[in-house]
Amino acid sequence: MVFPKPMRALALASAILFIYITFQTFRKPPPLKEPRIVYPDMKTDPNLEETHEPPGKLWRATDGDYSPKSIKSSRTNATLLSLVRNSEINGIIQSMRDLERTWNHKFNYPWTFFNDVPFTPEFKARTQRETNATCHYELIPKEHWAVPRWIDPGLYKESAVKMAKKGVQYAGLVSYHQMCRWNSGLFYHHPALKDVRYYWRVEPNVHFFCDVDYDVFRYMDDHNKTYGFTINLYDAPETMPTLWPETLNFINAHPEYLKPNDSNARAWVEDKERRPEHNKKANGYSTCHFWSNFEIADMNFWRSKPYEDYFKHLDRAGGFYYERWGDAPVHSIALGLFEDTSKIHWFRDIGYQHIPYFNCPNSPKCSGCRTGLFTDGEDFLYKEDCRPNWFKYAGMG
Repeated sequence: MVFPKPMRALALASAILFIYITFQTFRKPPPLKEPRIVYPDMKTDPNLEETHEPPGKLWRATDGDYSPKSIKSSRTNATLLSLVRNSEINGIIQSMRDLERTWNHKFNYPWTFFNDVPFTPEFKARTQRETNATCHYELIPKEHWAVPRWIDPGLYKESAVKMAKKGVQYAGLVSYHQMCRWNSGLFYHHPALKDVRYYWRVEPNVHFFCDVDYDVFRYMDDHNKTYGFTINLYDAPETMPTLWPETLNFINAHPEYLKPNDSNARAWVEDKERRPEHNKKANGYSTCHFWSNFEIADMNFWRSKPYEDYFKHLDRAGGFYYERWGDAPVHSIALGLFEDTSKIHWFRDIGYQHIPYFNCPNSPKCSGCRTGLFTDGEDFLYKEDCRPNWFKYAGMG
């Protein structure tokens, strides 16, 4: 029996489709891209080792009263902090859901949201629905957000054009410069934070992967920690050619602010072995920094005289606008020079992602994050990992 030509074609196509599906089903899957190690003195990623909680006394939710409205709460003086636009509502809800699920539903620390314009009723209602904790919605004072009077508008525009030609992102976006300046030295002066000591910075569209069963703020307080990070990167030297020269001017005028060389991280700040081209372009700064979209920190450090004087010096120099100095390198340089490395903590047990980088611990408490993964982007991004430098000069504390 001869089948019509259309039926023969359909049968042939079905056979080919069946063979293809069978092959795809039973073929050996391609291997996952293994985490790469760029530097020979870090032969394996520490995140591949079994990850545990920090040693020492840890406060659990069962060790005290962490109920949301408690007037005798065991919570220390701290908040979750986010600078966020109304338009970023979906992104911040994503971040809140992850952090509430993995940590804050146990401890109910308040959320404090900041914006340079008033938050909408929708923003307030939707974010409050995501947590049992108290939410605060704060407006940034105009004098904290405005471009300083000593910044020359013409020079700023000229500098922005030059930076854009060098490929510097956001060079001409005034709000980005304002954000970097505010995060560097003004946020902790907001009246809403006047009596708050610790904060955990949370940005929209980030992910948290691991259950954290202890009060991280109590950990910071009990163990005398100033700053906690997850990711340590190199920055683009084109954004800050004069940041380190201005820093040298400051510390030459105030050598008393420097911690001794055997306890500070100046060698990490000035390293030129791994990325000599970065050090050269940044005029002596390695560009290594703690990626500050995640930071758990003690605001008493930012409020200290060494840091306040340092920020004011940088602010008057104009580099937050004439260049694109970010809060990450500013915070990191200050910590590297004015703080003991023993007070800076790598939260290796907190799984975290901000595109395109990860901190992925080896722990049964983590899910959705492949152990040891640094980036799911292109291979060239691996060279941006500055953790080996930090571990070399400061250890893994």
